[in-house]
Amino acid sequence: MTIDLSDSEMMLGYAQEMAYLGYTDVAFNIDQVNNSNTLEFFRDPQQAEEYCAVMANDAEYFERLPVKSLIHDLNALMQSGIDLSSIEAIEITGFARGERERKEFLENNLNGNIMNEKNLEFLADQIKYAGFGEALQPILKEQLQKGEKEFTVLHEANFEKSVFKCELSFKKSDRSDLYFFNSYKAMLSKEGAPHTLEQIFYMGKDNNFTMKEAFNLLEGRSVNKDLMTKEGEKYNSWISLDFKDAEPNGNFKMNHYHQNYGYNLQAALEKHSIKELQTPESRESLLGSLKKGNIQSVTFVVNGEEKRRFVEANPQFKTVRVYDESMLRINDRESREQKQKDSKEDISKGEKKGADGQGDDDLGEKKEKKAKRRSQSI
Repeated sequence: MTIDLSDSEMMLGYAQEMAYLGYTDVAFNIDQVNNSNTLEFFRDPQQAEEYCAVMANDAEYFERLPVKSLIHDLNALMQSGIDLSSIEAIEITGFARGERERKEFLENNLNGNIMNEKNLEFLADQIKYAGFGEALQPILKEQLQKGEKEFTVLHEANFEKSVFKCELSFKKSDRSDLYFFNSYKAMLSKEGAPHTLEQIFYMGKDNNFTMKEAFNLLEGRSVNKDLMTKEGEKYNSWISLDFKDAEPNGNFKMNHYHQNYGYNLQAALEKHSIKELQTPESRESLLGSLKKGNIQSVTFVVNGEEKRRFVEANPQFKTVRVYDESMLRINDRESREQKQKDSKEDISKGEKKGADGQGDDDLGEKKEKKAKRRSQSI
């Protein structure tokens, strides 16, 4: 339908009025819709069709249109922002169709952008709290915009003499355009080691390992975690990797030392002369760090002197491993015997001091009695 733009507002009002009066269809000459007077309204679609058939000839063609569609198309024209004074006439049906497609495209694109932003925000938080920080966010955003089915992002960290790389895997859902952080492959290369140790850590709602925990596990240390069974029951366990046994997927098997295993980290620490155990704040900080699998610097008190040592949890043997400043292992028995020796020396000093004090008292008491006897005899 081509209409005179100068009459579009009046035509819209007229169509709305006819719809209110119960007219459902409109018929018109497709080449001569100049104003409202060129429109014929009907209460029955069949009547409108018959009118078009009767009025049509070799030179003129009539068309039927639901009144609601006419109102919708005129509204689209009025809301489009087009300058009605700049164009004399326009094919309204085609114009309205184009407007609808344009709006649908913009809305879908907008919804897609909003979805992508929310997805990016969710994934960015997920990798941040998994210990990978915020540096990967620009790369992650770039990959999401590509729209590929799956992709990986590489992260690298250096820990003293070790190079630790992680390959983070993301995959698009089969049921939506959302991406998910499914897993990451951790790769540890130690200085002087012939092979790189690898382990895939899967990400889900529960039982996730942070990047630092993954590093500590590949270093051979143990991590304490609150985990969830398949039935949804929570439990606590120490976990370590068994480098001599592998799963079918190539992962090292995980050893679990459950809470019923009987490992008491604080009791194991208290067998050594560790200064940090003397205050609640430093004790809790030490326990928290060791439970994450870290090797922690502590202060040993040896023969009254403070010496720097390093400790790590050893749940398998219900002890802690102790290292000197050069990271050389100190025998557990040696460390315990030193504490016992220090304790015995403290007791011995106390007993000697007590014994000396008792001797002085006896001597003074004897002198006092002797002086009294002399006084009585005189």
